[in-house]
Amino acid sequence: MSRRVVRQSKFRHVFGQAAKADQAYEDIRVSKVTWDSSFCAVNPKFLAIIVEAGGGGAFIVLPLAKTGRVDKNYPLVTGHTAPVLDIDWCPHNDNVIASASDDTTIMVWQIPDYTPMRNITEPIITLEGHSKRVGILCWHPTARNVLLSAGSDNVIIIWNVGTGEALLSLDDMHPDIIHSVCWNSNGSLLATTCKDKTLRVIDPRKGQVVAERFAAHEGMRPMRAIFTRQGHIFTTGFTRMSQRELGLWDPNNFEEPVALQEMDTSNGVLLPFYDSDSSIVYLCGKGDSSIRYFEITDEPPFVHYLNTFSSKEPQRGVGFMPKRGLDVSKCEIARFYKLHERKCEPIVMTVPRKSDLFQDDLYPDTPGPEPALEADEWLSGQDAEPVLISLRDGYVPPKHRELRVTKPNILDARPPPSGPRRSQSASDSSLTQQQHTLERLLEEIKALREQVQAQDQRITALENMLCELVDGTD
Repeated sequence: MSRRVVRQSKFRHVFGQAAKADQAYEDIRVSKVTWDSSFCAVNPKFLAIIVEAGGGGAFIVLPLAKTGRVDKNYPLVTGHTAPVLDIDWCPHNDNVIASASDDTTIMVWQIPDYTPMRNITEPIITLEGHSKRVGILCWHPTARNVLLSAGSDNVIIIWNVGTGEALLSLDDMHPDIIHSVCWNSNGSLLATTCKDKTLRVIDPRKGQVVAERFAAHEGMRPMRAIFTRQGHIFTTGFTRMSQRELGLWDPNNFEEPVALQEMDTSNGVLLPFYDSDSSIVYLCGKGDSSIRYFEITDEPPFVHYLNTFSSKEPQRGVGFMPKRGLDVSKCEIARFYKLHERKCEPIVMTVPRKSDLFQDDLYPDTPGPEPALEADEWLSGQDAEPVLISLRDGYVPPKHRELRVTKPNILDARPPPSGPRRSQSASDSSLTQQQHTLERLLEEIKALREQVQAQDQRITALENMLCELVDGTD
């Protein structure tokens, strides 16, 4: 008599839960552009969502704590002359975000910690190099200010945002539209998928395709690919019969998949979000009303189904919070920001635990906000793993750090260079501080003026009531 053995895993009972209504962000006109990006980016400080905008492209940036109904006049980030297609927060500076647009440009923005009074219209820098729309952005995981962009001109450009220069251009590797690009953990390799149905592993500094696999998924619809911590590549795609499919591949042996599983019949592209600390991959289909999650291990069948979070409303897009933005006291291992037509709803993934103590096994050291390399060091051939931080005492975002576009590249957080330029840097930073203080004071004056007007109206109303009472007694 055989007995079925249940697989041991601390993530078997992970469950998803939508946040309460008062924790959602209401009245946001989410973009209706037909593009297979997530339309949402989130970090421990801010939530950014691509929105509908007349006469160009825009996105809204909200502090995470600003839940509830969003004022229809809330300032937007506007500057593109055509719809915004993708946005991505810098992993090394929580106030810097990049946006890519149908207008062929990439813009990098500095978001202030306070709420601006007007639309933000001036980017720190505009990067121009693509000849067609730019639909994919991806920051380098370990090198400071290195940003990758991919456009419909089938070109991948890697930029140094600190100087505004294009470091590398990969323009003869993809014969058709690029569907997805992903860095590996130390940023030495790229995994790309393309409309020609080929999955490629590229060394960008050598400008070489290291490995490739044709028809990793046989269907014609778009594929997605991400690196796992074991160095494997996880893909989502479609079978010839238009069934959705997931695969796990070893780049050193692309002949046979490590795992290949059919899922369901639907035409929505599955967006994979991978947590390297737990080795769990979450699959969110655009137009789906569910999030499926799987654990990737070294034991057959290698990709283990865990569970599905289901809701009634389909998702227009999804944002994925970095590990350092989670609430470790509640055993939160992932948090999504699900876009509806007019709102954004947080969804929390939790491992049930009885103890309130810090759970070491759920929270190994995770990539922090400090870069491991400078852009020129990475370009010269150096590689480094991410600088890790502990979440034992919770994560506190660092203070506002300003990105300066200069030659050579300087960030305010770094010590100023020695010599006569020291006073120049100090005066620049004090001028910026004064501007921030002035804007904050103007904002407070405006709020006080509104308060005084409201009190005036109340006093007038009370005086009128008193007069009526006096007239009545007479």
